[in-house]
Amino acid sequence: MTKLTHLDESGAAHMVDVSAKADTVREAVAEGRIQMSANALQAIVEGSAKKGDVLATARIAGIMAAKKTSELIPLCHPLLLSKIAVDFTFESDGIRATSRVRLTGQTGVEMEAMTAVSVALLTIYDMAKALDKGMTITEIRLLTKSGGKSGDWVRPAC
Repeated sequence: MTKLTHLDESGAAHMVDVSAKADTVREAVAEGRIQMSANALQAIVEGSAKKGDVLATARIAGIMAAKKTSELIPLCHPLLLSKIAVDFTFESDGIRATSRVRLTGQTGVEMEAMTAVSVALLTIYDMAKALDKGMTITEIRLLTKSGGKSGDWVRPAC
């Protein structure tokens, strides 16, 4: 069984000491989607949602969330991120959000990428909930990560 890095020998939670790790370029890409009614999707596409530009607001929220991941998720290290991108793709029944987070440092950015996607999608929900309270956020997942001792990882194709 693989040893969990956030548990010490006695099983107590602790922050991993990364001080001996080498600085490397590390990047993670994550995605998620929000399914919604045709009416809500049309309003977002047209920019006619009453709260304003939904995707611009969601993009900023995702970027802000990535920067605050260590404040939201216990045991995550505060990181000096060098790149955060949040992009959106319209689908027939919703919107797919994708984030790309990068730094040169001693620990990875997987949690930052997934946090960016999560908060971007929650922001879309918040801004469009008057049009569709039944929206569903799904499929938040890591797609790729690179850098560090464990090397590169790519989600296997389904």
